[in-house]
Amino acid sequence: MELTTPTLATLFEQLGLDADPASIDAFISQHALPDDVKLIDADFWTPQQARFLKEELRVDAEWAPVVDELNERLHPKK
Repeated sequence: MELTTPTLATLFEQLGLDADPASIDAFISQHALPDDVKLIDADFWTPQQARFLKEELRVDAEWAPVVDELNERLHPKK
């Protein structure tokens, strides 16, 4: 069995979102979060998406580093 390391593109696929680089960049630019809003609390996730993200972070699963990457990209540095 071949195991693949999760990437931002495969995370977007897992979330049911368009996963090509242009779509990922567009999503991130359209959904930038203020510092006081946690990734899992963002209002643009469906309940299922939010639950998946929260669970992956909670158990520090294989997806956790990619979820962290998405979190960083959605919280732009000032």
